[in-house]
Amino acid sequence: MAYENLDEDLVNELLGDGRASLRSLAEELDVSVTTVSNHLSDLEEDGVIKEYTPVVNYDAAGYDVTAVIQLKAEGNALPEITETLKDHRQMTSVYEVTGDYDVIAIGKFKDTDDMNDQIKALITDPNINQSNTSIVLNAVAENNQFELKTNNNS
Repeated sequence: MAYENLDEDLVNELLGDGRASLRSLAEELDVSVTTVSNHLSDLEEDGVIKEYTPVVNYDAAGYDVTAVIQLKAEGNALPEITETLKDHRQMTSVYEVTGDYDVIAIGKFKDTDDMNDQIKALITDPNINQSNTSIVLNAVAENNQFELKTNNNS
């Protein structure tokens, strides 16, 4: 295998199986285990690969209500609001955005009562000027990752 796409190919292999052994990755990529280990260490050090974690099916775990929460923040309170949301254990994504709202957060809840209680607690912050919550009816695609582009899969 050519080394020119080795990092991308390594990431793509890990997307297919994040628990793959160094040996199986080396065999699949036709390089040595040491080469895989060195490139993997570099990818981790550079922040390309942040962590190895399972993909949880929250519906199967009983968190089958997904809410999309849009918030307008007061002046310079945006960092404080996003930090609070980020630290909330049931918020799976928090984004600062352009447009009508300043923040969009995605949360997973056990039921609508759980969602309602937690969202009410979150929006009592006086630095939140306005909120809009939508309940997801059907998750068509969620937590998708994509393979990195290489010369082989352009």
